[in-house]
Amino acid sequence: MARVRSMSTPTVRLVILGKRLKDLRTAAGKSYGDAAKVLGVSELTIRRMEKGEVGLKIPYVRNLLTEYGVSGQQEIDDFLALVEAANRPGWWHRYRDALPPWFKTYVALEEEAGVIRAYEPNFIPGLLQTEEYARTVLRAGLGRGAEEEAERRVAFRMERQKLLARPDAPRLWVIMDETVLRRPIAPPEVMRAQIEHLVEVSEAPNIALQLMPFALGLHPAMYGPFHIFRFPQPELQDIVYLENLIGAVYLDEYDDVSAFTEVMDRMGAQALPVRRTAAALDAMRKEI
Repeated sequence: MARVRSMSTPTVRLVILGKRLKDLRTAAGKSYGDAAKVLGVSELTIRRMEKGEVGLKIPYVRNLLTEYGVSGQQEIDDFLALVEAANRPGWWHRYRDALPPWFKTYVALEEEAGVIRAYEPNFIPGLLQTEEYARTVLRAGLGRGAEEEAERRVAFRMERQKLLARPDAPRLWVIMDETVLRRPIAPPEVMRAQIEHLVEVSEAPNIALQLMPFALGLHPAMYGPFHIFRFPQPELQDIVYLENLIGAVYLDEYDDVSAFTEVMDRMGAQALPVRRTAAALDAMRKEI
């Protein structure tokens, strides 16, 4: 089982650029030692640059591109512009006081994903929560005396949701257990508004919601929630996110990811289809 590092904001892009540098080095027939000699650094540093484990310095990258035979000035300038963008903190940097370190990686993956698949047995996914539902859940999790921190996290969660309205918004496919909607974790008026919101967003072309009803009994994901990120960039493999009480695990090994993808596919075939889910949500709203 592989753990993806607890990465800072731009690391997903650094991974992509690192892989591109590796491809250029390999195509040029250069070894780690050749690249290290050009920069006056260790081979380990080159390996870490190619894995996206460290920030990329503009002078270093420029020298490597020259060493690898990249001679076109426009090509060099374009690559260096990508490096500068990758090294800049993301928008969520201003919420760093309200975020646990391990969740910064999640947001970075969320921002870059082309497809996000999720199974949720306990809560409405953060990207689909109303402000009052989020406030209720976050206050309960933080306890008394943390109202200010809770409000910061609510604001951050609402900011994250803008992702779904972007021109290049990812496709979000969520399977929710019926428990999510039946458990009275928020006042009736909050739950009613939340369900109304789910019905509305389910009409968006990039959002698919499916309900896993109680009547289906046992299903393949009874053990807990998970998210699968798929990226448009060919350099990045799918990544699975698993959250627990004190942190999170990010899986990127093929066999691990495949196991979760297979489970998600099986659940998608078992759960209520999208249209029937919308009807079921509307019926639940009327019951509250």
